Amino acid sequence: MVGYTGGDTDSPSYEDVCGGNTGHAEAVQLTFDPEQVSYEELLKVFFGLHDPTQLNRQGPDVGHQYRSAIFFHTPEQEREAIAAKERTAAELGKEVMTEIVPAGPFWLAEDYHQRYLEKRGMASCMVPSAAPSESPGAAA
Repeated sequence: MVGYTGGDTDSPSYEDVCGGNTGHAEAVQLTFDPEQVSYEELLKVFFGLHDPTQLNRQGPDVGHQYRSAIFFHTPEQEREAIAAKERTAAELGKEVMTEIVPAGPFWLAEDYHQRYLEKRGMASCMVPSAAPSESPGAAA
C-alpha cells in the first residue's frame, strides 16, 4: 500500500504532503512473510531500487516528501537497516542519505494513488540508481 508516514499531521492528503509542511514522506507499507523473504533481502532490493545518495530527491521528484527513509518496527529491523546502509555506502563509496527511524502512524494514500502507474498503463517508473550493478534493477 502507498501512503504517507514520518510526519506530524494526522490524515494528510496528497496535497498536504506535497505542500511540504506535514513532515511526511511518500512511502510504501509492506507486509512480508519472513519464511518467504528475509528482511535483509528486502533491504537489498530497497537500496537497489533508488538512489539513496540523494537528499530529499528521487529522479525528477524533489522535496522532503521524497527522502530516502526506512521506518523500522523492531530493534532487529533497525540493526539490519543500519548494517545495510553501511554496506551500501561502502559499496558505492558515497554517503548514503537514507534516514532510519522508528515507524509511526501510516496514512493510506488516496485511492487514485494506489497502483498509480499500473492504472496508467505503465509497469514501473525508472529512477537512476547509484546501487552496484549486482543489485536489482532500477525500476521503482
